[in-house]
Amino acid sequence: MLANNTVLLTSTLPLLSPTTNRRHLLPPCSATCPNLRHRFHSNLSLPSTSGSFHRGPTRCCSSPLPSMPLHVFTSTSQLQDLLLSSKAYWVSNSVIAWNVEIGECSCYLYASEIAALSVTNDGIQGEDVKVELEEDSGGLPENVIEKFPHIQGYKAFKVPSLDIKNLLKCQLAVASFDSDGKCSNATGLQLPGILDELFSYDGPLGALFLEESVTLFLWAPTAQAVRACIYRDATGGDPQEIVQLQEVNGVWSTKGPKSWEGCYYVYEVSVYHPSTMQIEKCYANDPYARGLSSDGRRTLLVNLDSDTLKPEGWDKVADEKPDIISFSDISIYELHIRDFSANDHTVHPDFRGCYMAFTLQDSAGMLHLKKLSNAGITHVHLLPTFHFAGVVDEKEKWKNVDAEILEKLPPDSTEQQAQITAIQNDDGYNWGYNPVLWGVPKGSYATNPNGPCRTIEFRKMVQALNRIGLRVVLDVVYNHLHGNGPFDENSVLDKIVPGYYLRRNTDGFIEHSTCVNNTASEHYMVERLILDDLLCWAINYKVDGFRFDLMGHIMKSTMMKAKGALHRLTKERDGVSGSCIYIYGEGWDFGEVAKNARGVNASQFNLCGTEIGSFNDRIRDAILGGSPFGHPLQQGFVTGLLLQPNGHDHGSDAVQRHMLTLAADHIKVGLAANLKDFVLKNCEGKEVKGSEILTYDGAPVAYALCPTETVNYVSAHDNETLFDVLSLKTPMEISVDERCSVNHLATSIIALSQGIPFFHAGDEMLRSKSLDRDSYNSGDWFNRLDFTYNSNNWGVGLPPREKNENNWPLIKPRLADPSFKPQKSHILAAVENFLDLLRIRYSSLLFRLRSEDAVQV
Repeated sequence: MLANNTVLLTSTLPLLSPTTNRRHLLPPCSATCPNLRHRFHSNLSLPSTSGSFHRGPTRCCSSPLPSMPLHVFTSTSQLQDLLLSSKAYWVSNSVIAWNVEIGECSCYLYASEIAALSVTNDGIQGEDVKVELEEDSGGLPENVIEKFPHIQGYKAFKVPSLDIKNLLKCQLAVASFDSDGKCSNATGLQLPGILDELFSYDGPLGALFLEESVTLFLWAPTAQAVRACIYRDATGGDPQEIVQLQEVNGVWSTKGPKSWEGCYYVYEVSVYHPSTMQIEKCYANDPYARGLSSDGRRTLLVNLDSDTLKPEGWDKVADEKPDIISFSDISIYELHIRDFSANDHTVHPDFRGCYMAFTLQDSAGMLHLKKLSNAGITHVHLLPTFHFAGVVDEKEKWKNVDAEILEKLPPDSTEQQAQITAIQNDDGYNWGYNPVLWGVPKGSYATNPNGPCRTIEFRKMVQALNRIGLRVVLDVVYNHLHGNGPFDENSVLDKIVPGYYLRRNTDGFIEHSTCVNNTASEHYMVERLILDDLLCWAINYKVDGFRFDLMGHIMKSTMMKAKGALHRLTKERDGVSGSCIYIYGEGWDFGEVAKNARGVNASQFNLCGTEIGSFNDRIRDAILGGSPFGHPLQQGFVTGLLLQPNGHDHGSDAVQRHMLTLAADHIKVGLAANLKDFVLKNCEGKEVKGSEILTYDGAPVAYALCPTETVNYVSAHDNETLFDVLSLKTPMEISVDERCSVNHLATSIIALSQGIPFFHAGDEMLRSKSLDRDSYNSGDWFNRLDFTYNSNNWGVGLPPREKNENNWPLIKPRLADPSFKPQKSHILAAVENFLDLLRIRYSSLLFRLRSEDAVQV
């Protein structure tokens, strides 16, 4: 047996060079998730296979984990399969963490430049380097536990002095041996800890444009070689040039001529990929891409500072933006770009569903937005606008249904959804929560997806909205990515530095609690990419706010750095006043990050005192009844609980009365901006704080310390529209007039509450999606908005089978009943009522108080 810390070199490890691509015969490291839009709830934990979340207990991953027992394997296949996992963590220059008992046995680290490691009973073979590791009885250092709390109970193994930077470009494994010299355990390694320690980098990344040159920078510390394939055209043809990049401390770069500007490029990265256990030749876009060809085939070398990309007056946009004196003055209108104009016949066909529709000042949609702006709405929240999967950019490839045929079908027919779902992955519709590259506007919303057109038109959209008094919020999705692995066309980051950007579980497989491919903002360069992306959108597109999808899966520290970086922007230096940029998001606490298992995350209860907003699901559920995940007939405060029974069994009158009074308490707290320390009289007549009133799951209702930390809402793009929820929960026999009145009551609670009111586009027009509970991929048909106020889109067929079939028995009789459908007079009255609510809110500062003390008084 070798002495501790002895290094065995079975061959001298050379300077690494490109290797041939070796395709794999092994399964990828992670299971895939159906392309379903995630669901949310603040008190939910574990993901189900359907893409929804179900209630259930979660083990706190920050508690010490049991040590892995020592096993002796006899099957060669069992041993080889061990290397598919990565259960050990190389956490710092001198420490590897592994949850394995060694005792008097031995442990070794192995490396192979050509990924030739194999396992037998006699040990690991095919290595270039073999190093014995010594267990450190002192355990993991405190800084390691702070960074990786989910492995705090792991054993610590000392790593001797090595050429670590070169080793990290190899296939790596650790193995333990029993006293008889038999291999008892083996696994691959997770590398983010050591990569952060050795290669954290704050210099330039992406394309740097100078007067006479263009320089490319790519962070890829585990790559063995990187080449840039330069193309003149967006598609087709061979590269006009293939350039070898040079590496300095993990950053690869090359300087090219100014003539590269306007060309396209793709990186060829030779790198070990843990999902295939091979050195792969990966082809990927630049993670810092600022332009793309159609469908993201190539990265466009586009200089966003070029005057040719700026609409007239672009540099003066910051001076034209509507004033925001306090974040308490904000009100938000959530809108999908395609929904806004795809059905608007006052928009030129070339502009329908596109950025340019917002530049047509006299369209029906823009006239409606002007009404909202004049009444008080301050911000338009746009659903994802970055490059996402699920919609091809070339419109000529889209498939369409014949709307005239669908119009003639019965309101409760199955035929509409059948035709829509037959083409749903080939049409022009998707909400966009399938991120591929965060820093480039989506090409399908541009009139031309190639070249710089999408940049110019996006800027024109922002400028046009600003000029009618509306600021622009972008919906950012940093919690997951659509693709992974070395071969997926939608995989980018996982090709550049495999195993780094995507969060992995303790077996080394990708976490999927957000539906697919969770990202890891706790890693330095992931956080940096997020921060750089936010600054790019703020500075280069002059947006005014960011809504974070599944914000609870991002670390609180990342959110605080984001807020700080944005608020430091100045009009003089950066062309934008960062102090006016508002950030908010979904603070749900579930999955592998729940209860701070991966560090302090940006969940509702962790964000108090930060002035970062989070959605208040408590007021939503109290107003409507139940939750989006409960029984669809569960009634609440405005939907008839106790007072107008709908036939659902809610329990005895006493039970219902208690539920109703609790809902009233929740609404009172919401009206007071969900402030933790706000004192009120509860349903029992006792003076209590908002945090002392509990939800049905026993969590405090209130979590905020200032009004702008609460975003109150009763509906959003997720789940049914407000009118559809009310049509399910209210008794079938009530009139459409009563149902419209309930819609107005629900909206009024949100509009007149303290905090930030948030409205889903169309709720003010009684918008329906024909009772579709998840319309992320339901096409224009089920998502139609009509700004002429002729129809609210009720009764356009049974909603798509995939998410709604279980509720069809409830839905069908409602859609078939003509008395449910509002007339144009109802829609016009609803719009005017909504405008009146906004006018009331903005008639007095009393509806927009700026501090906890002011609300309490």
